[in-house]
Amino acid sequence: MTLALGIDPGTATTGYGLVRLARDGSLGAVKFGVITTPKESAASARLEMLYSQLNALLRQNHPDTAAVEKLFFQRNITTAIAVGQARGVVLLSLQQAGIEVFEYTPNEVKQAVAGYGSAGKRQVQEMVRTLLLLPEIPRPDDAADALAIAITHLHTKRF
Repeated sequence: MTLALGIDPGTATTGYGLVRLARDGSLGAVKFGVITTPKESAASARLEMLYSQLNALLRQNHPDTAAVEKLFFQRNITTAIAVGQARGVVLLSLQQAGIEVFEYTPNEVKQAVAGYGSAGKRQVQEMVRTLLLLPEIPRPDDAADALAIAITHLHTKRF
C-alpha cells in the first residue's frame, strides 16, 4: 500500500489530497482539503503559515511520496511569482520531511486522469470523483486538483 500526497500550491489557497493505492490497484481518498492564508497578512507571514500547516499535515499523515503541480507560465506575473514562492515552501517542507517529490504539469495531470491533455476542469474533477469512488466532486477546486495530482503520480509511478 502506498500513500501519496498531491499538492496544488498557492499563497492564498494550497490544495492537498492524500490518496492510497492498495495492493489490488484500487485508489482511495484518505484526506483532502485546503490550507488558506489571510489576504491581509504579509507575504512572509502567509508563507510561514503555509509551511507550518503543511508540516503538521505531514506529521499527522506520513505520506510515502508526494507530487506537486509544476509552475507554468501565466499571463499575470504577480500570480506566477506568488505561486512560485508557495511552491518553494512546499518543496522545502517535503525535502525536510524526507519525502521524495515528483512534479507534473497541468497537461500531464489532465492526460493521466481524464485521458486527454486538454480536458476541462469539470471533466478532470468528475474523473477524480469516479476514480476515488466519491459520492460527489471534491470541494473546493484546489482540493480536487490536488487529488488529481496524487492520482497522476500513482498512475505514473506504476509504469
